[in-house]
Amino acid sequence: MNNLIINRITQGYRTVEFPSDKIQLPEAYLGRPVLNPYASDEDVQKVAALCPADAINPDERTLDLGKCLFCGKCQSIKQNFISFTRDYRMFALKREDLIIKDTLNEPDTSSLKTIKKLFGKSVYMREVCAGGCNACDADINVLNTPVYDLSRFGIKFVASPRHADGLVITGPITKNMELALMKTYDATPSPKFIIAVGTCAISGGIFRENEEVVGGVDKILPVDLYIPGCPPHPFTNLYAFVKFFK
Repeated sequence: MNNLIINRITQGYRTVEFPSDKIQLPEAYLGRPVLNPYASDEDVQKVAALCPADAINPDERTLDLGKCLFCGKCQSIKQNFISFTRDYRMFALKREDLIIKDTLNEPDTSSLKTIKKLFGKSVYMREVCAGGCNACDADINVLNTPVYDLSRFGIKFVASPRHADGLVITGPITKNMELALMKTYDATPSPKFIIAVGTCAISGGIFRENEEVVGGVDKILPVDLYIPGCPPHPFTNLYAFVKFFK
């Protein structure tokens, strides 16, 4: 017991005073991208040819954050089209809003009055990994640690969909998981919401052309919140959850 008390005093208070704290992420972190509308066609074509996720449309000069892997390959060559900030604040309410020509603008969440009224004080979510690599799941799980402490906002994860207000889904929805996901959705009482976390859940990611995957949650279920990233940073998830419900 004494060791526990000493350890607690030594560790101190570790919970981030989110969102009032100014979050400083490492320089290596690739956050919200910014596109240069004045970049040369040559630079746009070079980046598009290099992108492993086909996230760049060189004709429209757009970047699809629902496909982007944030892998940094476009930063490995000299080009003036895409740069990445360290801003972790990224989410969208509509799939088409993730296709950007300059940068991802924050949605107006005042339109979510019904969701905030229903779930704003207390919300329970069931997380479903529908065939992903578990990277998104790992960064969702850490939200329950003392550093992020998601529960202080009245947002919690539960073990059963029958106790949940909605689903948080990761992965490209493999055919083997499609039925399980639909059963989980049916078992969740209405009204309910669907949150797609990560590139795979949004578009299928690098697996979207595979015949064994559905290729994105919104192909079979209505999605209310999209959180881009591969995987999204825990602060990205935390920010999106808080803005969506609170």
